[in-house]
Amino acid sequence: MLSGLSFIFGLCIGSFLNVVIYRLPLGQSIVTPRSRCPKCEHPIAWYDNVPLLSWLLLAGKCRHCSAAISPRYFLVELLAGVLSVATFIYFQDLVLYFAYFCFLVAPLLAIIFIDLDHRIIPDSISLPGIGAGVLVHYLDSFPGEGIAALTDAALGILVGGGFLFLVAYAYEKLKKKEGLGGGDVKLAAMLGAFFGWKAVLMILLISSVLGSVVGLAVISIKKNWQYAIPFGPFLSVAAYLQLFFGTPILYWYLSLFH
Repeated sequence: MLSGLSFIFGLCIGSFLNVVIYRLPLGQSIVTPRSRCPKCEHPIAWYDNVPLLSWLLLAGKCRHCSAAISPRYFLVELLAGVLSVATFIYFQDLVLYFAYFCFLVAPLLAIIFIDLDHRIIPDSISLPGIGAGVLVHYLDSFPGEGIAALTDAALGILVGGGFLFLVAYAYEKLKKKEGLGGGDVKLAAMLGAFFGWKAVLMILLISSVLGSVVGLAVISIKKNWQYAIPFGPFLSVAAYLQLFFGTPILYWYLSLFH
């Protein structure tokens, strides 16, 4: 029953994330006005705003002007629901579930789609996320290890953000153009706050591997070696992998050297 409720909660958060993904990069309020069709601007009634079901019942079209509604809205809601269940099952603790899902898992989902669409990672997500990461890392520590957890989070911020800052600085000096944006640096710092300095190193490694593989595939298809690929989605996916499968991945990686 609780897993089912976490799925419904995730769907509701996913519906809100769709608003964030669309409005935040445009500098619009994510609170007002009510959701409306981007083409005819007719307000969407509550019964047409039910996560997943409304998109299916309307066949992905606006009720009033029949304009196509991107399947991404359905996808974001579904992913949020699935990730919500996965987070609840993994932690089996309501406090940690809400903390990690609301302050890490859901924001990363918004970052993925915003970065894919606009090639930016909003400071309004990553900067508060750094503070939230420190608090959640402390909350997730064992009794009596709070100071160690805070130290680990602080080192994670320095290692995650500092490493990407140095990479971005060196690339810009060598190539005379920007390779990594400041948003990637702040996102890495946010992940360091949540996971600590050791785990953020693994996140950086996984994201680099994913970025290289996908990047080479996209470049070969586009036949353009100058094609820019956002790094934020790879950092976010790597963070998901670290959150849910970090220990098995680490053991597998270390086994390669034995």
